[in-house]
Amino acid sequence: METDCNPMELSGVAGFEEDAELNGFDGTDIKDMRLEAEAVVNDVLFAVSNMFVSKNLRCADDVAYINVETRERNRYCLELTEAGLRVVGYAFDQVDDHLQTPYHETVYSLLDTLSPAYREAFGNALLQRLEALKRDGQS
Repeated sequence: METDCNPMELSGVAGFEEDAELNGFDGTDIKDMRLEAEAVVNDVLFAVSNMFVSKNLRCADDVAYINVETRERNRYCLELTEAGLRVVGYAFDQVDDHLQTPYHETVYSLLDTLSPAYREAFGNALLQRLEALKRDGQS
């Protein structure tokens, strides 16, 4: 069943989780792909030029779409499903049904193949984090 998802709809409903339990759902079996997509975006936004969950493409319980622009200025539309992430278009909000691209288990793996600048930004962030841990350990 396809739905027009808005992450704010659920967060504004008082007692949503309790109501779900009363209806026989504990929330563990239901995966909202739009919420998963928001988490993906928040995880790697620092290492790309632009990234956001599509507001134009409809999401469903089992699929969400993410638009990403790499630091090289290449634009992609990504599909997020239980199988992983894959490129479905080469422009924002574009889904090419004939495009056959491989699924990646993680956004890191996908971006690593698409963007050398992502790889560099991720490596630099990791290095800064390790240096900060080293400094904290020495004080």
